[in-house]
Amino acid sequence: MTDLADRLAAVQSSVGDAIRDAGRDAAEVTTIVVSKFHPSALVRELQELGVREFGESRHQEAAAKAAELSDLQLSWHFIGQLQSKKAKQARAYASVIHSLDRDSLVDSLAAADPAIVDPVDVFVQVNLTDDPARGGVQAAELDALVERVTASSHLRLLGLMTVAPLGEEPRPAFARLRELSEGIRRIDPTASALSMGMSGDFREAVLEGATHLRIGTAITGNRPPRG
Repeated sequence: MTDLADRLAAVQSSVGDAIRDAGRDAAEVTTIVVSKFHPSALVRELQELGVREFGESRHQEAAAKAAELSDLQLSWHFIGQLQSKKAKQARAYASVIHSLDRDSLVDSLAAADPAIVDPVDVFVQVNLTDDPARGGVQAAELDALVERVTASSHLRLLGLMTVAPLGEEPRPAFARLRELSEGIRRIDPTASALSMGMSGDFREAVLEGATHLRIGTAITGNRPPRG
């Protein structure tokens, strides 16, 4: 656990430095440890080190891990592309869905389930590239999707999410998401959160106002070989 603890402490220190450099309050920033492809044992080790927020991107793995670790007080964030047919199942374990990007997923997540009373917290994912294969709604279609989300009493919009485009400086992309966030607040004034920043670019994200960082390998180390 020593290496894991050291990596966690190093990231926490770097995040703290970025927060101070940005003149922000540490309470504004949540670090989500992305545990995908790692065993439940590693999540338990991180929980013993004080981590409570975890991110997963594959439904089957996330559901199994959440069930195995149900004895722990953890918050699970679903950060990957979610199939509409798996949406209701994801609601059973995920506290937050970060990747809402289309009408059909809104409708599936919003479908009434008598066993779930509280609305699910969601981020609308924005695609800041011209590649339609990447997850996220295009900026031109953002307002319409936000309006659809806010019209549902079963969903609570926290804000916007993005992944910085590959091969580009991340900070301008994060600044663009911040600008889009300011724009959608005329539709929902409370939707001010920004899920952006990963292992290689979380400093730039914090400087541009990130409230939720999704950090994997910088904390967990390299993914274990998959059999």
